Amino acid sequence: MTEDPLIAGLAALAAEPPDGLLDRIAARWVSVPGPIGELSVAFTEEGVAYVHAGDGFARAHRERFGRPLLPATRPPAGLLPALRTGRPAGLRLDLRGASDFQRDVLEAVRTIPRGEVRPYAWVAARVGRPRAVRAVGTALGHNPVPLLIPCHRVTRSDGVPGDYVFGAAAKERLLLAEGVDLDRLRRLAGERVFYLASDTTGVVCFPTCHNARRITPAHRHGFRSLAQARAAGYRPCRTCRPAQPDPV
Repeated sequence: MTEDPLIAGLAALAAEPPDGLLDRIAARWVSVPGPIGELSVAFTEEGVAYVHAGDGFARAHRERFGRPLLPATRPPAGLLPALRTGRPAGLRLDLRGASDFQRDVLEAVRTIPRGEVRPYAWVAARVGRPRAVRAVGTALGHNPVPLLIPCHRVTRSDGVPGDYVFGAAAKERLLLAEGVDLDRLRRLAGERVFYLASDTTGVVCFPTCHNARRITPAHRHGFRSLAQARAAGYRPCRTCRPAQPDPV
């Protein structure tokens, strides 16, 4: 990485800068292994701010955040376990560059468990903007910390994974590694089944919900819409919370 002119200017100051000044101006960065290969990760005093795969990390970071970068001696606490397990609970994130809407979207997505997926419309409903499905997709396309906020777990209702900041192939690879049965989701969507219910519990879920995966075939019932499931006497799962506009 070439020397940043701002850092060079600070180094040339005749007087010592106040303690902590450099950390308020610059971000630290490390290169770490990730589930889709080597990652470049920038972090500040507030937490992890940017995750990048491939070339052009320094340029992309400067264009997006306007902050210079300094190499770090070690990754921030919790980063490596979060990338390894897909469970970033407790890891501090710096989302100060996000709009209020994008931050709401990212916080909603952060709740999706490993091995499960939710449709874009679910996210829109969770943030109180049920008609803003396209805006949700745009917000996720600008997720500064993919993998740590698992936007790869948001998919199209037709069972197709959809777009992803690191590419559609990487999204599918991540979901398969987490145990998501994409072929089954596509098959169910082809049959116009978007919800699965259990006649033993009276609960209806998204197909990848861990509660839905426990339903035995003899007690499993599929529905095109949540309204149909409700009309049949089922209540929405309190875990995956499928209260959203139904797929068309």
